[in-house]
Amino acid sequence: MTRSDSPATVGRRTPAGRRPLTSRAQISAIAIDLFAERGFDETSVDDIAEAAGIARRTLFRYYPSKNAVPWGDFDAHLDEMRALLAHIPTELPIADALLEALVSFNRVPPAEQDSHRRRMALLLGVPALQAHSMLMYADWRHVIAEFCATRLGVSEHDHLPQTIGWLCLGAALAAYEQWLADPNSDLERLIAEGGRTLAQGVGALS
Repeated sequence: MTRSDSPATVGRRTPAGRRPLTSRAQISAIAIDLFAERGFDETSVDDIAEAAGIARRTLFRYYPSKNAVPWGDFDAHLDEMRALLAHIPTELPIADALLEALVSFNRVPPAEQDSHRRRMALLLGVPALQAHSMLMYADWRHVIAEFCATRLGVSEHDHLPQTIGWLCLGAALAAYEQWLADPNSDLERLIAEGGRTLAQGVGALS
């Protein structure tokens, strides 16, 4: 449930031996390829640093741990979602606003589908990543809760905004699980269906 990072270049050494410019997105993309090829547990931090053409200590300036690397520049994506929510007209009902945000945030260009699938397969399928993922999910839920709290005139820590945050997270994760299980499925359609169920309530299905 993280946006795909698709750097135009990867962090390999140049022919002249100079270290190229790197970014969180570039390092993450390189690591995703290594994890897919060798396995997450079998790939070390040193392997990632070597493939990116940087020192181990430099990698740790970008990421606090190997578990954080598959998430890419997630903080920047959260800022994008905050901006997206902030620009939704206030007259749009909160349920419709959340549906629009869920679909827009998780929209992946066709050219990035394969890399995004590899990333999400790691995040949802590797046991060693689950504890760290919960921290990232908490940050994502907080963005949703902040938006809902502003609309409802309550604290983002109140029960209702927090509940909506969990519901949105569940809808997104369910969509990703279905998408990973069926290569022919459409992620945007799954996100939209889950978002509509969230917006209408389970009672509307009976």
